[in-house]
Amino acid sequence: MSRIDVRKTYKLYIGGQFPRSESGRSYVVNDAKGRLLANAAQASRKDARDAVVAARAAFGGWSTRTAYNRAQVVYRIAEVLEGRREQFEAELRAAEGITAAKARTYVDAAIDRLVWYAGWADKITQVVGNANPVAGPFFNLSTPEPSGVIAVVAPRGALLGLVSVVAPLIITGNTVVVIASEDNPLTAITLGEVMATSDLPGGVVNVLTGSQAEIAPWLASHMDVNGIDLTGVEDAELATELEVSAADNLKRVRRPAPDTDWLAEPGLDRMTQFLETKTVWHPIGV
Repeated sequence: MSRIDVRKTYKLYIGGQFPRSESGRSYVVNDAKGRLLANAAQASRKDARDAVVAARAAFGGWSTRTAYNRAQVVYRIAEVLEGRREQFEAELRAAEGITAAKARTYVDAAIDRLVWYAGWADKITQVVGNANPVAGPFFNLSTPEPSGVIAVVAPRGALLGLVSVVAPLIITGNTVVVIASEDNPLTAITLGEVMATSDLPGGVVNVLTGSQAEIAPWLASHMDVNGIDLTGVEDAELATELEVSAADNLKRVRRPAPDTDWLAEPGLDRMTQFLETKTVWHPIGV
């Protein structure tokens, strides 16, 4: 007996839910050979605002969890991703036109990267924090704290690139609004499904799909966004415009890096970029 396949509907991922764009718009996503792959939701300014509201609401609870607990949650994301590796490999082959071996390499690397960052959750403070020598009867302690809500323009690396920019932000206690790769957005939504079933609180990661040029300016100028990562911006003029907009509320800005080799070993800079340093003085003997 023949049957009709149930085709997947790719929506946004905001606040732990999967809404359609409030505008009702969608756009065509083609595979590597130019054939129709799916229709993705085209996020609007209102969707971006909703994502920021969700990220801000989640920040208080997520940032005050113990580093050990955040590590457990991110490790759980890796576990669930491992269980759905075949789906991700198939999506990468279709979207990017790569071989099965290459897709397997990217999925392996994405899982390993999540585990790597999870391992740093309770160690990064020891590396970048410090007990400072002072001339007086005081303890002087510097400790890192998350910046807040971070907007991210994701790179073309549909899975590994996305994981590499999101994981270091959430492991240090930030919450994220990410604009998925405009050409390869589908894997980002599937990753959202993994996060939704991985004990990650709703709103910690929010995924928008659509036009970078339309959505990013609203996030760059949003007064409740504390930083913006422009890694995936390939248009130099747009990057400059976003940096200027971000200056209005002194956002931290990570400049574009579209040619990054995502298979290379990660460093600590993506964790430390969006951390603030709090220094506390305390009298000795009190």
